[in-house]
Amino acid sequence: IKTSIFLSLEWINDVFPQAIEDEPEQPFSEADYRRRKPHPNFKEDINVEKQIIKLGKTDKTRFLTYVVASGLTYGAGENIFHYFFKNAWHGNADAVNIIGTGENIVPCIHVTDLGNIVVSVADSKPKTRYIVAVDDSMNSMTEIITSISTNLGTGKVMHITREEALLFPEITQKVFDTLSVDIRIEGGWIKEGAKFEWKAETGIIENMESVIAEYKKTRELLPIRLCVLGAPGTGKSLVASQLCQHYKLHHLKIADVIQEAVQKLERTAARAESEDNEDDDGAQQAQETLDLLNESKQENNDRYEDQYVIQFFNEKLLSMPCQNQGYVLDGFPKTYTQAKDLFGRKDEEEEEEGDEQPLEYNSKIMPEVVISLDANDEFLKNRIMNLPESVVAGTHNTEDLFVKRLTEFRAINTDDQTVLNYFDELEIHPHHVDITTDNTTNMAQVKLAVGALSYTIA
Repeated sequence: IKTSIFLSLEWINDVFPQAIEDEPEQPFSEADYRRRKPHPNFKEDINVEKQIIKLGKTDKTRFLTYVVASGLTYGAGENIFHYFFKNAWHGNADAVNIIGTGENIVPCIHVTDLGNIVVSVADSKPKTRYIVAVDDSMNSMTEIITSISTNLGTGKVMHITREEALLFPEITQKVFDTLSVDIRIEGGWIKEGAKFEWKAETGIIENMESVIAEYKKTRELLPIRLCVLGAPGTGKSLVASQLCQHYKLHHLKIADVIQEAVQKLERTAARAESEDNEDDDGAQQAQETLDLLNESKQENNDRYEDQYVIQFFNEKLLSMPCQNQGYVLDGFPKTYTQAKDLFGRKDEEEEEEGDEQPLEYNSKIMPEVVISLDANDEFLKNRIMNLPESVVAGTHNTEDLFVKRLTEFRAINTDDQTVLNYFDELEIHPHHVDITTDNTTNMAQVKLAVGALSYTIA
């Protein structure tokens, strides 16, 4: 017996007027499909469905036909939801758009589960010829988009009108109609007769973490994590900036990371001044942290203690932009201890005295490529001294300040222990670039090291 299975998505735009009037909250089932009225834009598709079912009834001993009515598919590289995933991942906009009120109920199915259902139909040849393929979720569009934004973007959403939505090239009329579906429906045969192992039976929201991981992997959106180190005057910031421009990464400079973290604390603490937020625990905690920071700065020659700087960097590295696109660390960490405190993972049992354990690290924030710009002191001093006065004025590259910074760098990076040793011990061996040679090839060497990563740079 030959079996033909027709996948249909258009059914979700149809209307079941009688059922809606009787019990608006009651989910529809497979038995209701005969009573539906087609959406004006999908009449031809409904006629094809009817012809498929009719053909299967002509000679059941030789030819079987099925219509598998699929919910909106998600998973892998995404299809109908790609517009929302892409906007959340890029983070260019402050919020992810929701079309209309977003109160419409959207039936969904993971693409892997849909494939398993089709295989199950082909294997078992059920008596039911019209099969609904949806998961157990009955989420609204607002709930789905909010979850995407929270787990992949800023966490913010913005409602736009239907007219505004159609102005986006990704939102065609057919996509718009599909996203406008509003129906509660549940599967019958897939619960009672199908035999397969579900991947996401509870729905897209409950499985958002794994769905996002699939999306990134399928579309090769893995972050690039780099670290550029070297003595003062080696040109770390220039190389880091060029890498950021070339690979579209986030440039993490010490001063910028600290300033952003402090300003964020100040904004949070400012909420306590409002009468409506007098009991805001977050605002009070932020103010207490600011007080500790100011005290630390006064006691350490206008510098923040390492514990605070490391905390700021840790928060930044775990932020969505750095986790999505990646980053270039510019000149930090400076010491072995800072690197261990920033990237290391601590376990109380492993910190027992006298019990040495191998270094462990947080793979989510650890750089994959470390670039070390190398030069001797004489070369660096001559390089800075030959800079135009207009470039040096007002910076820490005046002769006295530069020599002081260089001396401090050499003092904390001895032959016995440098920050590079930390990465070596983890088998993340730094790529050394000698900047005393022809510097026209320096970036080529750096890009070659980055290009050696095991995945395609998206």
